[in-house]
Amino acid sequence: MFGELVPLGGGDPIPLLKKRLIIGRRESCDIVLRFANVSGQHCEMVADNGYWFVMDKGSRNGTKVNGVRVMSMRKRLDPGDTLYVAKHKYEVRYSPAEQLGASGEPPADEDDIRDIMNQSLLERAGLQRRKT
Repeated sequence: MFGELVPLGGGDPIPLLKKRLIIGRRESCDIVLRFANVSGQHCEMVADNGYWFVMDKGSRNGTKVNGVRVMSMRKRLDPGDTLYVAKHKYEVRYSPAEQLGASGEPPADEDDIRDIMNQSLLERAGLQRRKT
């Protein structure tokens, strides 16, 4: 087992049994959520370099991490994060080192990279351009 999703508000934990999982309403999904507001194939979770990442699959009601909508290609899920699949909330539980073999710093996700690329070198250093 590579971790689990624990429903917030009650319910049995959902084991993460593979390193690539499709979450959705369809019976063919790896994790089936039988709720009307969950898309057929809602999102995908992938373990990469010892950490879980989530990608929305074009769902109607969105995927969020800690209340922030997943807008990029993928968003890292750290242990203890809250994953929202439509309006359904799950705590993400796993040990990067013990369950997924992580070592060193966690890999950046696309949101972090996009934020960095949209800043000037001065902004990244916490400096401001002098006005003349």
